[in-house]
Amino acid sequence: MVFAVALSLVVSAGPASKPLVIGETVTLTSKKLGGEARRINIYRPPVDPKLALPLLLMLDGGLEEDFVHVAGLVQVGASNGTMKPFLLVGIENTERRRDLTGPTTNAEDKKVAPRVGGSEAFRAFIADELLPWIESHQKVTKERAIIGESFAGLVVMETFVERSDLFTHFIAIDPSLWWSDASLVPRFAPMLHGAEGKTLFVAASNEPDLSKLVDQVFTALSASAPPTLTWRVEKFPQEDHGTVFHPAALKAFRTLFAPPKAP
Repeated sequence: MVFAVALSLVVSAGPASKPLVIGETVTLTSKKLGGEARRINIYRPPVDPKLALPLLLMLDGGLEEDFVHVAGLVQVGASNGTMKPFLLVGIENTERRRDLTGPTTNAEDKKVAPRVGGSEAFRAFIADELLPWIESHQKVTKERAIIGESFAGLVVMETFVERSDLFTHFIAIDPSLWWSDASLVPRFAPMLHGAEGKTLFVAASNEPDLSKLVDQVFTALSASAPPTLTWRVEKFPQEDHGTVFHPAALKAFRTLFAPPKAP
């Protein structure tokens, strides 16, 4: 385990410039991923440093990916009272399409990257290495959320089906449910009895193929969700696959993580 330098964004060159520090970065060496070094970015909103916070784990969590704009949502939401504060932890990608896809026999699927189908190993890294590290090094509660978009949303949905015990809340934005001939979709209804007490938020853009698959998830949830599963399927017809993440994440945070009302 190697600790890296503080996460910073350099705003400009010159003698007067200073790093704009918004969090920290650590590097974990993963046995589950064959000794691969994984960069983990962490943002804690400006609240009492002694306060233990719920965890928001995000996929695509690199500085050049989605970490900075999601950190902004957490910062603003915690500051203006539209969401309770969370510790944001982002996993930066190395081989994105390897880690964020499950096995497939579809020949077209296999063309998207040199290696695919590694989501089980990636989930083992999260479950057996990253989450224990977070619990031992950060002030967190037992409340955990996971968020991802596109292939990362697919992993969120897959984790909801395979390991719902890992998280309290699941946020999947425009998930790539078409992967492996949409084989994940029929698995929802049979497993919902094991998701009592969980929260699932699924968002869909105006992409017709993805939207149709999300409609099938909605149908399964409407028919089979247990009373203690809190779920919501939200459509964003004004957004496409490339623009839906930010507005959908904002809606999810305000919907699922609203602070408790004062008595």
